[in-house]
Amino acid sequence: MRSSYETFQLGFGGKLTPGVKWLLLSNGVVYLMQLLAWDAFINWFGLSSQMILHKFALWQFFTYMFLHGGFFHLFFNMFVLWIFGCEVERNWGTKAFLKYYFITGLGAGVIGFLFSLGTHSVIIGASGAIYGTMLAFAMMFPERVITLLIFFVLPVSMKTKHLVMLMAVISIFSGLSNLFGATDGVAHFAHLGGMLVGYLYLKADWQVQGFFTGLKKKFRMRRVNMEIHHFEDQNNLQKQVDTILDKINAVGYDNLTREEKKILKQASERLSHHSKVQ
Repeated sequence: MRSSYETFQLGFGGKLTPGVKWLLLSNGVVYLMQLLAWDAFINWFGLSSQMILHKFALWQFFTYMFLHGGFFHLFFNMFVLWIFGCEVERNWGTKAFLKYYFITGLGAGVIGFLFSLGTHSVIIGASGAIYGTMLAFAMMFPERVITLLIFFVLPVSMKTKHLVMLMAVISIFSGLSNLFGATDGVAHFAHLGGMLVGYLYLKADWQVQGFFTGLKKKFRMRRVNMEIHHFEDQNNLQKQVDTILDKINAVGYDNLTREEKKILKQASERLSHHSKVQ
C-alpha cells in the first residue's frame, strides 16, 4: 500500500473518491437521524464503557464513529477526511482504504474504552479514524507541505510529517491534562489510538509485502543462477563432445577411452530428453 510518489504541494482533496463519498453521506445521514432522536442515538450507539460492560453493547465500537457532537464537529471531521482521505484512497483503492479506516476507528474505540473505564462518559465521532487517515497520508507523503490558518488568519506552512507529529503531541498533553486536571470533553487518547493502530497496521502490512517481495526476488535470482549454471554445463559438455568427435574422425570410435564414450552417451541422452520436452 505504500507509494513512492511525493510532491511539495498539497491541494484540497480533489474529486471525491467512492469510499470517501460513502463515508461523507453516511455520516451526514446519521447526523440528521441524531437530530430527530438525540438522546436515544447517543445512549445506544455512542461508545460507553458502562453499556459495553453491563449490556455487552459491542456494536458501539463501530457505531460511535458515525455520531457527532454537533454540526461543526461533523463538518471539520468530514473536511479533513476529504482533504487527506481521497488521495489515500486513490493510491490504495477503495477496499483497502475503507478497511484501514475502520480498523483505525475500531482501534481508537478500544483505546478510548480503556481510558474511559470507571466513568460515565460517552465517546462519539470519527476523529480516531480521521487521525489514522492523516497518519497514513503523512507516511505516504511525508514531505508534502500544507498551509494552515491559525485562528483563521495567520497562515503557517509545514510538512505533513511535522503536522501529524504536532497533532500527536497536542493529543498526548491534552489527554494527560484530562486525566489529572479539568476535562475538556474530548477523547484525546482515542485520537492517539487511531494513529497508533494505523502506524502498527501500516508497518506490519509493508513488512509483510517486503518479505514476500524479497522472497520472490530470492527465488527469481535462484532460478537465474540455475539457468546460468545449466547453460555453462551445457556449453562445457558441447566442447567435450566436439573434441571427442574430432578424435573419432582422426582415430575411430574404438580408440576412445571409457570416459570419452561415457561423455558421448551422456550427451546423447540429454539431446534425446531435450527433443522429447520440445
